[in-house]
Amino acid sequence: MPTNPSTVPRTTAALTIPVEPAQGGWYTAAEHDAMRLAAVASDGWRTGWRSAEYVTAFENAFAHYTGAERAMAFNSGGTALEMVLRALELAPGDEVISCAINFVGPHIAVIGQGGRLVLAEPDPHTLNLDPADTERLMGPRTRAILITHWNGASADISRFLDLAARHPHPVHGPPAVIVDAARACGGRTPSGVRVGAEGWATVFSFESKKLMTTFGQGGMVTTNDHALAERLQALRTYGGREGWGTNQMLTKIQAAVGLIQLGRLDDMNAARVARAHERTAALADIPELVLPPTLGDSRHLYYRHNLLIPDAWAGEGRDELMNLLATRYGVGSIISDPVTYLGHGLIRAHTAGQHCPRAEQLAARLLCPCLHPQMDPADEALVRYSIRAATADTARSRPAAV
Repeated sequence: MPTNPSTVPRTTAALTIPVEPAQGGWYTAAEHDAMRLAAVASDGWRTGWRSAEYVTAFENAFAHYTGAERAMAFNSGGTALEMVLRALELAPGDEVISCAINFVGPHIAVIGQGGRLVLAEPDPHTLNLDPADTERLMGPRTRAILITHWNGASADISRFLDLAARHPHPVHGPPAVIVDAARACGGRTPSGVRVGAEGWATVFSFESKKLMTTFGQGGMVTTNDHALAERLQALRTYGGREGWGTNQMLTKIQAAVGLIQLGRLDDMNAARVARAHERTAALADIPELVLPPTLGDSRHLYYRHNLLIPDAWAGEGRDELMNLLATRYGVGSIISDPVTYLGHGLIRAHTAGQHCPRAEQLAARLLCPCLHPQMDPADEALVRYSIRAATADTARSRPAAV
């Protein structure tokens, strides 16, 4: 979707470093070879682009990698989440709890599938959904908890599974724990398992900026619920022979490239984590900045390297810092993510009366300067220097950090 102009610097034309990477997982000769082989194998009129063999191989490999029993490929993470929510068969008034700091896609999906979106506060350390605030909001209409592994930091899914078990719906039993892992593919949760192995369903995106990508779009759902897996297979292929569905299949060439990307995912993530840890260490002595948490064992993959500025700078001070980075140093940054009800009209209207003050304050302190493991060392040095200099510039015009 188009970048929200309120989340980037006022002026971006002269940036040396973009506001965010356009490509997350990068391609090598192996991906290009896979493309050519898939294309050649599809040339004949007897063969064409039938994708089942390639897609099944990709799904099986992805399930094995994550430790889930089943994996179903889709043409995008967004459509995959829509179909997971559709499988819940939400009735009017059924509630889905999700964190207020989020990408708008999950919240739009809940609204689109007829659920009542209930917004909860983030944990102040990771900015993931706060289990305590989630439990405060749970009630007899709660059908699902929708958790986003925010900016690569893995949430503790086991805590939400416990919450669901302790607060069953009077008809449907424990609320479904649905996980948005678009920014955490290849990570591990605090339980030690791969992202994708826990919960009713975990949704992955292979959009261009994600940690692995299949020609800029694509998605996957993992689950241990075989009934859900069968339902999703029907939903993505015109309903099978029984009910409603549509065409949401991944293509042959996407699956071929996905297999290669999956095989390289751990190495790509390791390079990203190393770059993020180096940046954190380089900026650790700047008193005005709260740096992203350093979580071991692949629990943070740094899809974004997010910074928090002092409370006293929230809002205008954060914007000043972003604009200084852009205009004086040529370094882009993005607010990833704002509170969804403040920036999206449909979500704002749907959640009228809901208010998450902690989320609003944290989001007003947030900025994410561009980070990518393939950035030239000189570019990375420029980003680090610019953050340090622009923060000092801002400190001279702002109240002292508290």
